[in-house]
Amino acid sequence: MKKYVITVNEEETLVNKGDIDVLDSIRIDAAKLHLLDNNQAYDISVLHSDFLNKTLTLSINGNTYEVKIEDEYDQQVKKMGLLAVTAPKVNSIKAPMPGLIVAIMVEVGQAISEGTPLLVLSAMKMENIILSQGEGVVKSIEVQKDAAVEKGQLIIEIE
Repeated sequence: MKKYVITVNEEETLVNKGDIDVLDSIRIDAAKLHLLDNNQAYDISVLHSDFLNKTLTLSINGNTYEVKIEDEYDQQVKKMGLLAVTAPKVNSIKAPMPGLIVAIMVEVGQAISEGTPLLVLSAMKMENIILSQGEGVVKSIEVQKDAAVEKGQLIIEIE
């Protein structure tokens, strides 16, 4: 039998599909539902729905609730940790090609995130902006403006 984890205002409840099938409900229109449960009547209106994230904002008897529904697949993905988003840790920035340092855009001690412009490297008559591939804090800058660098040479250390 299918099982769902339903989170209502950050409180999780495990529900079987059979529990849902036996509910006494009448659909009023596309966004309204009338439900009877244990001789209690509930008027439910869908205020907002986000099917991609499987979330709903419901009004139940005048009270608003944030609801998230996770099916078995969602639960397995969460359990495996596949939704965890982390930026890679980068320890050093090396010259991707030989060239000349035209500008240094960060300072020692500066916190950087993925995509932060670090420096401008001129190579083969083109200026290339070197971006951070991860996050951290600039520990040291190993080159000066107008310095020539070789491919693979350490330019910036990150901690």
